Amino acid sequence: MSKVWLVTGSARGLGRHIVETALDAGERVLATARDPQRLDDLAARHGDRVKTAALDVADPAAARAAVQTALDAFGRIDVLVNNAGFGHISPFEQSPEDDFRAQIDTNFYGVVNVTRAVLPVMRAQKSGHILHVSSVGGRLGTAGLAAYQSAKWAVGGFTEVLRQELAPIGIHMTALEPGGMATDWGTEAGAHIPPLLPEYEPSIGALLKLFADHVGKERSDPARVAQVVLQLTRHDDPPAHLLLGSDALQFSNAADAARAAESERWRDVTLSTDFGAAGVLAAMPRN
Repeated sequence: MSKVWLVTGSARGLGRHIVETALDAGERVLATARDPQRLDDLAARHGDRVKTAALDVADPAAARAAVQTALDAFGRIDVLVNNAGFGHISPFEQSPEDDFRAQIDTNFYGVVNVTRAVLPVMRAQKSGHILHVSSVGGRLGTAGLAAYQSAKWAVGGFTEVLRQELAPIGIHMTALEPGGMATDWGTEAGAHIPPLLPEYEPSIGALLKLFADHVGKERSDPARVAQVVLQLTRHDDPPAHLLLGSDALQFSNAADAARAAESERWRDVTLSTDFGAAGVLAAMPRN
């Protein structure tokens, strides 16, 4: 029997690819977006196997309403893909408070809100797959992406905890951690950069030069990522975290190596806080 999907951020980019891949595979989908009119063509092509709904993931009541729409249409929900999200490049100090909060609300609390609304359904079914579209930025830090990457780190921790809570019930949870994908994420991210204070030129100014060369040359194909998502929903033991793209693997490995080297350098200080250990000053590494 076909599965029922709920996909957030379905109007464009990866979300759109995921919806179309699921429908082409014979699945049924509730496709959601802030402006559901952008999804009208899906119903024209796929008939009753797709329903659309307005959803601002930052609104818990809207998340509950979307889940109810899926239940009214299809009677169950087997797959949730938390895809909605965006990022803006800016020094933290120069980030408007409302924009910083909006990124956290969408990229993290949006995941929390929709997951919270779906869980009672999947718990009653004793089955389900929940996939969060996170980022390799949930494993490392990049100057200029404080709000976006803070939210993605939170999504990673959220995934770890809920995976342990839900595994005995039969609900699978995975954080997808792509690198650059050929979507319009980069265009949006670079559209709100303020004039940099001179102190941020060495860090964020350098990043912007690299970023300008990167946009339009991303390594990952969102259609291939959508195929991975489809196959994960058919897997009995999907991973907690899945890097996607050669650049994601490269960046993650470099971050892990740097973190391991730093931990080793400060190992004696770490151990010095135990009762009976050598003094802190003796353990401190030389400058």
